[in-house]
Amino acid sequence: MKSIKMAAWGIGLGLGLAWAAASFAQGKGLDEPFRETYKNDLAGKTVGYVPVAMGFDLAQGWYQGVKKEMDAAGIKLVVRDPNWNTNAGAQALTALIAEKPAVIIVHNPDVQTYAKLIAKAEAEGIYVVQINMRSAQPSTVFVGADWVDIGERDTQAVVDACKGKSNKIAIVQGAPTAAASAYTLKGVENILAKNPQIKVVSNQAADWDASKAKGLTQTVLKQNPDLCGIVGFWDGMDIGTAAAVKEAGLTGKVFLATSGGGEQKGACDQVKSGAFDYDLSYDVPTQASNMAAMIKWLLQGEVKPGAAKQNIYTTLIPITRDNAGAEGTCWKLAAAK
Repeated sequence: MKSIKMAAWGIGLGLGLAWAAASFAQGKGLDEPFRETYKNDLAGKTVGYVPVAMGFDLAQGWYQGVKKEMDAAGIKLVVRDPNWNTNAGAQALTALIAEKPAVIIVHNPDVQTYAKLIAKAEAEGIYVVQINMRSAQPSTVFVGADWVDIGERDTQAVVDACKGKSNKIAIVQGAPTAAASAYTLKGVENILAKNPQIKVVSNQAADWDASKAKGLTQTVLKQNPDLCGIVGFWDGMDIGTAAAVKEAGLTGKVFLATSGGGEQKGACDQVKSGAFDYDLSYDVPTQASNMAAMIKWLLQGEVKPGAAKQNIYTTLIPITRDNAGAEGTCWKLAAAK
């Protein structure tokens, strides 16, 4: 069937090119031969989106970026917001699968909860695009950060900042069951293995919660006032980490490295203020663009859901005092809406 379709396509293309050449010779405009097929493949389709929650910059930035592209293509984008509730997320994903959208974008809260549902969706002919935090179950596409690289680069920045100081550092993880935490921690361990002089005095999980991160850091700083650096796992959470450092009067003395989506207020402004010393951005607008491009490509092709397991790791942007004030280093959520 596929060979017949390809042969017909080749014949059609040949005839189309011959017609185009004739039209061009007569000085007439040319009708682009692939435009209608592209529009018909996309128009009227539905894409579902299940973030961990909609109330923060990453989820909103992805939504706005994808929606802009979907709207232009005549694709409906529907959101199911579990608002940080994992059980609600599983229920939302289950209901969405029953609605049979063409594609589902999933932001996994951990590596296991959605695994069977992702497999079920693709078995039923729905493409699944995972964004930034993976499930143990792979899907047709993953778009997101290379967390091991983030862990290595953040930790190396802290190690470099600690030279000639106490060499005592702390690690503030997110949720231990989330892929972002587990893989980032591996990157941290890779660098620590090369730097035996570094002493980790605290390695605790704040579960992506800024208040919890602040409390953990306050305790660590009381016990270790000579701490020289902190490796944080998300800048949205590390607002609390930075607040604890500031309250202790140690801003500029305790080097804080973190990562995030690169939104102006949460990243560049925090680096400019001195709250963060180093923030690796995984550039949410580019991630949204990558997801939209993959969705449009999948809807045109003959790739069966689940048959491919492709990855797009987004290019990281290090944000420091040197570039935090430069136009274009960060994106603005207000401008994306």
